[in-house]
Amino acid sequence: MQYVDVYIAAVPIENKAAYIALGKASAQIFKDVGALMCVDAWEDDVPEGEQTSFSMAVQRKPGEAIATGYVVWPDKETRDKGMLAMREDPRMTDPSFTPPFDGKRLIFGGFQKIVDL
Repeated sequence: MQYVDVYIAAVPIENKAAYIALGKASAQIFKDVGALMCVDAWEDDVPEGEQTSFSMAVQRKPGEAIATGYVVWPDKETRDKGMLAMREDPRMTDPSFTPPFDGKRLIFGGFQKIVDL
C-alpha cells in the first residue's frame, strides 16, 4: 500500500525562490532513495479561518505564505528506509538544505493511502 508524507510550512514570501530550490534538491534525493513522486505547492487561495485554518496551524506571520507538499512512496517500509538513507546522504549537508523558514512551525506526518481515483 502506498505511503504519503505530507507537510505544511509558513515561508517568508521573500524566500520563495530558496524554497523552490530546496524542493527541487530534496525531490531528487527523495526519488534517489525510493520515492515515487514529490510535489511542492505555494499558496494561491488559502482562506483565513475562524476556528482553524492552514494559517493558524503554522502560526503564519505577516509577510509569510503557506507552502505545502507531499512525497509518495511505494509503501511504508520503503519510506522508512528512504528517510534513513536521506539522513545519511552527504548531499543533505549542503548549505542549500538550510530551510528558508522556521522549522519549529513545520507540520508533517505520514499517511497510508486509502483512496486514489
